[in-house]
Amino acid sequence: MFCGDYVQGTIFPAPNFNPIMDAQMLGGALQGFDCDKDMLINILTQRCNAQRMMIAEAYQSMYGRDLIGDLREQLSDHFKDVMVGLMYPPPLYDAHELWHAMKGVGTDENCLIEILASRTNGEIFQMREAYCLQYSNNLQEDIYSETSGHFRDTLMNLVQGTREEGYTDPVIAAQDAMVLWEACQQKTGEHKTMLQMILCNKSYQQLWLVFQEFQNISGQDMVDAINECYDGYFQELLVAIVLCVRDKPAYFAYRLYSAIHDFGFHNKTVIRILIARSEIDLLTIRKRYKERYGKSLFHDIRNFASGHYKKALLAICAGDAEDY
Repeated sequence: MFCGDYVQGTIFPAPNFNPIMDAQMLGGALQGFDCDKDMLINILTQRCNAQRMMIAEAYQSMYGRDLIGDLREQLSDHFKDVMVGLMYPPPLYDAHELWHAMKGVGTDENCLIEILASRTNGEIFQMREAYCLQYSNNLQEDIYSETSGHFRDTLMNLVQGTREEGYTDPVIAAQDAMVLWEACQQKTGEHKTMLQMILCNKSYQQLWLVFQEFQNISGQDMVDAINECYDGYFQELLVAIVLCVRDKPAYFAYRLYSAIHDFGFHNKTVIRILIARSEIDLLTIRKRYKERYGKSLFHDIRNFASGHYKKALLAICAGDAEDY
């Protein structure tokens, strides 16, 4: 796959959309003693994010209440996280995930890696704005205070959102490949800085060339070289960047597989990826998952999750459900 390849999500704008009717149905589902969870799933997973925003507006003017507030009050556990998560615009959802990854005891480094290694310049810019508006904090400052070392330097570089776009130069690619090779041999602080500067600032197309040149020079795959030379979160972040450059849907398939199988269904990660990628490339992620791991994502979610939580995840996952 090359970065320009066609990718597809699983959620699209609903035809014949009527936000007032949807808001009424949600109002009915959320009233009364027993909340109609099936109705919530049927509406919120079958509308695109922009339509959900319009439903929330209609709900507010109809009932004088905030839909997210009502979902939070009426629902619980992971099912609540899914339904509430669907109601955030994508930049605010990323901001929300980053905020929670850094606040409280300990930092969820894997969340920082996954979001910052995979988002485009535009997505990073919007996420920083949303973070500032929602939390009255500066995302860069929070990352700086919650992380350290070369891991921090790399995150701080990524959060600038200043990666070059579309530009390729084979001569510079060969030079950069030499720098990367040296960085894997020598591992000084200066080499680590040069390594992350190349991975954070060059365009995806340029890095594609750099990795090919690296293979030619070293006889080694870029990911294998990083795994051999470095460790800790710095190494995990560099690998995530390389995997995203090569094939972003395959990176998310790998993240989902390890969240489901290596961490005993790490709910936060599964929910975050399904929601964040639902309108971008989730259908492609599902294809990569099936190709790489033999079982479908649908099958694995069905095996590990339960109840309305499972129903909601499967509804987001569905798309053209050719591999149940």
